[in-house]
Amino acid sequence: QVQLVESGGGSVQAGGSLTLSCAASSGDTDSSTCMGWFRQAPGKEREGVGTIYIGGGRPTYADSVKGRFTISQDNAKNTLYLQMNSLKPEDTAMYYCAAAPLSTISSCVIATLTKGDDMPFWGKGTLVTISS
Repeated sequence: QVQLVESGGGSVQAGGSLTLSCAASSGDTDSSTCMGWFRQAPGKEREGVGTIYIGGGRPTYADSVKGRFTISQDNAKNTLYLQMNSLKPEDTAMYYCAAAPLSTISSCVIATLTKGDDMPFWGKGTLVTISS
């Protein structure tokens, strides 16, 4: 069982920045784990923001956030980050961290497109509100 706790959400104006963190319970993630960020706006379906394969490789991003959002990891701290720049009102959503142990690079890439449907472990989310 992987426990994930998100933090860092808040309210900022359009054009601003926020950094979200996702702390994983120690020892529950390893090089074969896929971790990712997903979001759900009110009245809309969940969508993938981006994913990263802990064992290496570049993160995968949704087209809507490419060039503005950056996923990074600190393996020593078992923490995943989402740096969000040039925020837009349409980025307003609940942001969730998810993890899939024993994953593969290809399935991790696909997870962004499939909205994380195959990710078994989820945090409770952190709310991001962007005002115009």
